[in-house]
Amino acid sequence: MKLVFLGTPEFAVPTLERIVAGGHQVIAVFTQPDRPKGRGQKNAMPPVKEAALRLGVPVHQPERIRKPEVVEELRAMAPDAMVVVGYGQIIPQAILDIPPHGIINVHASLLPKYRGAAPIQWAIARGETRTGVTTMRINAGLDTGDMLLKWETEIGDEETAVELGARLAVAGAELLDQTLARIESIVPEPQDNGQASYAPVLKKEDGHVDWSKPAREILNRMRGLTPWPGCFGLLRSTRLHVWTARLSSMELRPGALRAEHRRLYAGCGEGSIELLEVQLEGKKRMNAASFLNGFSIEAGEALA
Repeated sequence: MKLVFLGTPEFAVPTLERIVAGGHQVIAVFTQPDRPKGRGQKNAMPPVKEAALRLGVPVHQPERIRKPEVVEELRAMAPDAMVVVGYGQIIPQAILDIPPHGIINVHASLLPKYRGAAPIQWAIARGETRTGVTTMRINAGLDTGDMLLKWETEIGDEETAVELGARLAVAGAELLDQTLARIESIVPEPQDNGQASYAPVLKKEDGHVDWSKPAREILNRMRGLTPWPGCFGLLRSTRLHVWTARLSSMELRPGALRAEHRRLYAGCGEGSIELLEVQLEGKKRMNAASFLNGFSIEAGEALA
């Protein structure tokens, strides 16, 4: 099949690799422009661009895909279908109308649940025990198009967004391959909007822990918001990021800190947690014992 691929993040790379390996004619890859990254703020290529160059596929990086000249360029390519995996821009109707088999999206949730930009993160943060991948035909709405195929899996009790994302990326590539192979026979299934939930773009403030919540809810949020924005509390008005933690039997009021035997504990609304890896803003990430070597927890100290 003659395809145009639109994608940007690491999550999209396995799908691009799979359709190229599967013998499809990928005539172009569209991805976001190179952006400044890291402390040096040097321009870095998106993961999909790196993969496309390695695979020998022409790369396009328009600032806005809806520009008339870009739309005309895509129309001239005359693809049978387009594949979208985390592209990062809204696809206008003028492009939706181009491919006869439509634009097929690989979405990392069991639609209609967790429509939006961060389905993996919010599924974990909200305590879901199962998730999956859905292929769908894009329409003008936000992840509202007709569903094609689904794949379902359990979320591990300790699985982070990074770990789950890696699994779903591979599963999504396989599901997309199956979808393309069966595109003529699949009966599209409309989504039940009444069952929809949303997974909005993550913001830095989403990582601020509400210590009145139960310990399990807080741990879920920490797993879901890894690595960004991460979870934090305020310690002496400075952010203390908590990278890893586990349930504890220590009895403490919400937010209260206690250091015992080179271990660090924090109280929650129900139960408590042991902080395993922390990072005081502006400092290095370290285990709790190393942190306590250089920081003394005072009586009555608490995280806000």
